[in-house]
Amino acid sequence: MIPVVSVRSKPARRLSRLSGLLVALVMLAGCGGASELVADNAEPTASESSDSPTDPTSPPPAETDPSPTESPPDGNDGLPEGFGDGPEGAGLDRFYDQDVTWTDCEDGEGGECADIWVPLDYADPDGQAITLKAERELAGDESNRLGSIFINPGGPGGSGIDFLDFIAFDSTVTDVYDVVGFDPRGVATSTPVDCVSDEELDAYVASEPSPDTREEVREFQADWAEFTAGCEANSGPLLEHVSTVEVARDLDIMRALVGDEQLTYFGASYGTFIGATYAALFPDKVGRLVLDGAVNPSAEPREGSINQAAGFEKALTAYLEYCIAEGDCPLGDDVDGGRQRLMQLFVDLDNDPLPTSSGRELTEGLAFYGVIVPLYDRDNWDYETKALQDALDGNGDTLLLLADAYTDRQSDGSYPDNSLEVQSAVNCLDRPEDESLREIQRRADEFLDQSPVFGVTAQWWPYACSNWPVEAAEPLPDYTAKGAAPILVVGTTRDPATPYEAAVNLAETLESGVLLTRDGDGHTAYGAGNDCIDDAIDTYLVEGTPPDDGTQC
Repeated sequence: MIPVVSVRSKPARRLSRLSGLLVALVMLAGCGGASELVADNAEPTASESSDSPTDPTSPPPAETDPSPTESPPDGNDGLPEGFGDGPEGAGLDRFYDQDVTWTDCEDGEGGECADIWVPLDYADPDGQAITLKAERELAGDESNRLGSIFINPGGPGGSGIDFLDFIAFDSTVTDVYDVVGFDPRGVATSTPVDCVSDEELDAYVASEPSPDTREEVREFQADWAEFTAGCEANSGPLLEHVSTVEVARDLDIMRALVGDEQLTYFGASYGTFIGATYAALFPDKVGRLVLDGAVNPSAEPREGSINQAAGFEKALTAYLEYCIAEGDCPLGDDVDGGRQRLMQLFVDLDNDPLPTSSGRELTEGLAFYGVIVPLYDRDNWDYETKALQDALDGNGDTLLLLADAYTDRQSDGSYPDNSLEVQSAVNCLDRPEDESLREIQRRADEFLDQSPVFGVTAQWWPYACSNWPVEAAEPLPDYTAKGAAPILVVGTTRDPATPYEAAVNLAETLESGVLLTRDGDGHTAYGAGNDCIDDAIDTYLVEGTPPDDGTQC
């Protein structure tokens, strides 16, 4: 099952793993949403067998409410690590005034690390607290230091601490800023969301992304109900307090604790959602904000899902044109034929998963991940070609390797972070999609018209959070951010995960939004080899002068 929240945004850290796949691929060459996920207990009639295809024009299966069988733990027993009483004092002041000690990080690589308390529930600041982990690299030129720049790579679920190893700011930026990576609430080393075991996550990722029989629908429903119950049981009260609004409020506490009057911030992908939300909540505290690969938080969930499916389809078209021009493209010698052959590959894998040398099978769900991940970066398109050629030759190894890079699954079967679990937890608070099965089936063509290949899976995304057990403690704000300083919104014209139109819309929504456009392929713009983009962002961060609104590179 593809996680029932769409693949809206991708942490840069995980994508960077692809750069290390070349050796593995060479070695391999040498060696050889979701449906209506509410539990459907209705039995098929004699004229409607359990493996007959679902029909968008026929009545949907009966819908009932599969309430999770497990309840959150009481008190502190079983709570995720990082809960506590918090700093001394009263109200929010105790968090803004807390003493934070920065010490050498345990990895010995020169950074400074700290634990920071934030309230579990901002409506009850005298109640329980949770911890955030942060790491910073100090400015190279202390005499000209401007302050701190906070960073987030996306997700939701991406680790800002890990992002420190991958973001490549120019020295003009790192000379004058301490670069601060933090793991948002619920993520990685901060007080974490937890849902299922690694073995269960394996099954979750590998299962059916586009159920087309009643039996597959029931299996999908059962898997999702189990995943949801696990999140509620294992995360406790944290589960209803990992919204982007709360992350933005945490960011303001961190801003104050490093001594900055205004926030300087670089957010990529979903990280732009955090930055835009901060601006909406604290417009007077906005300093220099870069929102690269923008998400439009004001968009309706269905609209966002359709646009993302269309974004991947556009990226696929660009890849197919490249593949055909290179010659010997495994999908054929014309774009439309290539789409059809890829669609047939997914169908074949649904019916008969491919074996791999690891002993795991390449299912349709895993192949979906394996196909989309190289589309995030044009430099990885040759991996796409090899993976597809191998799969069409009956070998699922390379597509599985790419899928594991996407999910960050290690060769020993472990998942070193909880990003897949966090993604559902955050999105189901921020913008829950909860269409009924009948509505999903009736409106499927809205996806298929925009994305013949990926729409087959994406049409199920609007169910997403219909069974999610908790709601956000606070609604999303008005995103005009009146009175904020200029905010730089960056979009790439053929970005698959955060389509360019989202950047245009966000820049228009923000009263002080400034749009910067990269004409190119791949996800996000900074550090993608476009000097015009990099220079404009560096100048804005160091000098405070944004490019002209509408600048194109």
